[in-house]
Amino acid sequence: MTRRARTLTDQMEHLIETALAPGRFVSYNATSSFVSELGTVEEQLAKRVSTDPLEAVALYETFLAGCYEKAEEVDDSSGSFGQFVDELHCGWIKARQAAAADREQTAARLLKWIEDDPYGFCCDLEKDAAKVLDNAGLAAFVKQVRERFDAAAAATPVPGESSGHAPDYARRRWGESLRTLYLAQQDAEAYLALAEQTGLTAHDCHALATMLLAQRQAEEALSWVERGIELTKKAPHSSMAGHDLAKLRRDLLTKLGRGNEALEAAWAEYRGHPSTYSYDELMKYVPKEEHAAWHEKAIETARGTDLHSRSS
Repeated sequence: MTRRARTLTDQMEHLIETALAPGRFVSYNATSSFVSELGTVEEQLAKRVSTDPLEAVALYETFLAGCYEKAEEVDDSSGSFGQFVDELHCGWIKARQAAAADREQTAARLLKWIEDDPYGFCCDLEKDAAKVLDNAGLAAFVKQVRERFDAAAAATPVPGESSGHAPDYARRRWGESLRTLYLAQQDAEAYLALAEQTGLTAHDCHALATMLLAQRQAEEALSWVERGIELTKKAPHSSMAGHDLAKLRRDLLTKLGRGNEALEAAWAEYRGHPSTYSYDELMKYVPKEEHAAWHEKAIETARGTDLHSRSS
């Protein structure tokens, strides 16, 4: 490393240390400005990725280590500090990729952070990592997560083992991670195989439908939506999935030239739950020339109902 490069590195390390302010407790009210200052430093660091990616990798690791050290000195009730650390991990991934670093090692390091996560910084890391990993990096990540899933699926429970380390827990945990990653890869075949292995849910049907829609297979997507809606009738805790499936069904019907069916479905939902939201949804499927008539029809149906008070 040249003297100039060493000086630049020293300057960045000083900025990181100053922003983290080791030894100073950050109260809840001060967290927002604290995280904002950290973000300003990270912006400068991100600029180094294109000019000296190897240096950027080392600095990101220094920054991450400092954040972990700082964790117990921050009242992060808002979660903003944790979100910032999650974004730092993603910056580290980008720097590693710019430096053409080994993808398998990158995946292994990510999983080490996920598995040893005392402050909950990495609870959703696979979701955000999937957005920034290149194809080779994502494939390496999927491979290593799959290995953990398969190991958990083949393991037998040990008497007295804590629930957090039990095979069933690990199988569910890595299964959900694989769902996230297969969805990011748009690998409908692998996703379906996993869902059938672990138990198909309404959320799975929605995910499969969105992947098929992206592949311009609207008819097949609709069949998965219909299947998911049937599953929601048997699962009392899948209301959110049911809502998403119903909306996707209307959109698919419209795309397939079955706008009247989409309108009928939106009208049925509005009549069952008159609200500002369901009114707006209804009007999306009403032909422009019929807006006035449908508006009156909707108001008549909701007469006596305060739409603003029933916005959900």
